[in-house]
Parts: sequence; C-alpha cells; structure tokens
Amino acid sequence: MIVDDQRVKVKREPRRELRKRPTWMTVDDGATRIECFVMDVSPGGAKVVTDATLDVRDGFELALVPEHATRQSCEVVWRRGKTYGVKFTP
Repeated sequence: MIVDDQRVKVKREPRRELRKRPTWMTVDDGATRIECFVMDVSPGGAKVVTDATLDVRDGFELALVPEHATRQSCEVVWRRGKTYGVKFTP
C-alpha cells in the first residue's frame, strides 16, 4: 500500500513534570503561609495538595522554588478535598 499524503503534525500541549516537591502557598496577601506539595506542574498550571484545614480561596500565591522569594499568582480551577488544580495568572 502506497500513501502519498503527507503527515499532519499535531500541536501538543507541553507535558507536565511530575514533581511531588514540598513548597508553600500564601493566602490573605501573604499573611498566611501554608505548607503544600506540588504534585505536577506545566507552563500553564499545577496540581497542589495540602494537609491544612484552612479554606483556600479562589486565588493564592505559590512558591514553586522554596528557596526564592518569587511567587506565582494562581487561580483555582478545580478542587477535590485538599487537592487543587490551579492555572498560573499574570
């Protein structure tokens, strides 16, 4: 069988990196710091798990690199118990 059609290249989303790295999130404009784990991360968002009983609102800041002061603003897009799916916002 001979096929003369060229293959169409499919643009794919960047793959998520699996990390399970300990870090922290800050809520209330940095007043409250909550320890958490980043389970996986991609350029557009992450999956975060925390043991804290604190109510995480619709937005918070996430320190992806605990040693640095830089924090990434996040918006919660889904919740399952203490697991959150977030997208990074500018």
